[in-house]
Amino acid sequence: MRRFLSAYTLPTLIGVLLAIVLLNTFPQLLQRPTAPELTTPSLDRQQGPVSYSAAVERAAPAVVNIYSSRVVAREEHPLMSDPFFRQFFGDELPQHQRLLSSLGSGVIVSEDGYVLTNHHVIDGADEIRVALRDGRETLAEVIGTDPESDLAVLRIALETLPVITLADSEQVAVGDIVMAIGNPFGVGQTVTMGIISATGRSHLGLSAYEDFIQTDAAINPGNSGGALIDAEGALVGINTAIFSRSGGSQGVGFAIPTLLANAILEDLITQGRVIRGWLGIEAQELTPELAASFGLQVPRGLVISGVVPTGPADRAGLQPGDVLLEINGSPVLDARIAMSDIALIQPGAALPLTLVRSGKVFTVELEVGERPLPASNRRLER
Repeated sequence: MRRFLSAYTLPTLIGVLLAIVLLNTFPQLLQRPTAPELTTPSLDRQQGPVSYSAAVERAAPAVVNIYSSRVVAREEHPLMSDPFFRQFFGDELPQHQRLLSSLGSGVIVSEDGYVLTNHHVIDGADEIRVALRDGRETLAEVIGTDPESDLAVLRIALETLPVITLADSEQVAVGDIVMAIGNPFGVGQTVTMGIISATGRSHLGLSAYEDFIQTDAAINPGNSGGALIDAEGALVGINTAIFSRSGGSQGVGFAIPTLLANAILEDLITQGRVIRGWLGIEAQELTPELAASFGLQVPRGLVISGVVPTGPADRAGLQPGDVLLEINGSPVLDARIAMSDIALIQPGAALPLTLVRSGKVFTVELEVGERPLPASNRRLER
C-alpha cells in the first residue's frame, strides 16, 4: 500500500506545483468570460449650416415680383343685343370693360436686364410691371415666350441690377436642400425651404416638354416664375407648378431646371423663338394589343397615327400605321422622351429611323424639320 501511494505522490505534487505557478502567472484564468465591450462608432457626417441667410441674401435681390394686367370686355346686358334698344344709343354705345390683373415672380439672369419667368404669368398681358426688392419698379418688355415649356423672357431697362448665379441642374441630387423664393399671394417676397424630392419628372400634363425638378419646398400661387435655389444661393430651377387639391401647397411642387431654362433663354434672346426639331407625325404608345396586331413580340415603340402633309415624315414616305422602333439607332421606349430627343436635333440634320410596316422592318433617313410655332406665340416671332 505504501509503495502504491509513493508511486502517485511525486506526479501529484508536480501537478499541484505547476497549477500554482500557472495561476500566479495568469490570474485571469480564474475569471468568468465576459461579453465584448460595446462601442459606438464615431459618425463622420458633414454638418450643414445653422442658417441659410447668406444663400438667401445672395439670391433674393435678383428675384422680382411681376404684376401683369390686361383689359377684357365685360359681358353686355342682354338688352344691348336687341336692335330696338340699341337704336337709342346709336354708335355711342357704352363701353363695358374691366381690368384683369395677375401676379407672379421672375428672376434677373443678366446685367442687361433679362428676366426669366413663366409663360402663364404674362400670357395675354397688356402691361407688365416688375418690382425689385430694393423698391425700384419699371415696365417690362416681352422678348419672347415659349408656351410649350411654359417659359418667357422679359427685359427691364434699369442700371446696376442684381444678377443670380446659375447652377448646373444636372448636378442636383434627391435630398439636396433647396429654397423657393417668390411672391406668394402677393404678400411680398417670401422664402420657403425643403429638399429635392425627385428629378426628371414628366408625364404630368403641365407642358409639352417636361423635365421637372420636384421639391417639397412650399410653392403657392404667386410663386410661379420665381427662383428655386441651392444651399449656396445659386439658381437650380424656375418654380412653375404645384399639385394640389386645395389650391395651396401640399409639398409637391415642380421647377424647370436651369439647364433647360438657360437653353430656351438663349434661343428667345438670339432668335426670338425656340428652335426645335420636328418630324411631322402624330404618335401613340404601343400597347400589348396593338403590338400583337402588328406581329411584334415585344410591345415597344410608337404607332404613327397621323402624318402632317408635306412635313418631314410625309416627304420620307412614312404612313399612318407604321410602327416607329428606333430613332438614330436608339430604341423608342417612351413617347414624351422621344419627342424631347427629337426636339434637341438641329433642323436640317439627317435622321435614320427604323420602322415596321405590314410585319416587315425597314429603315428610312429623313431630314429633320423645324417645329412650327404655336399659334399663341407666332405674333412674337421676329
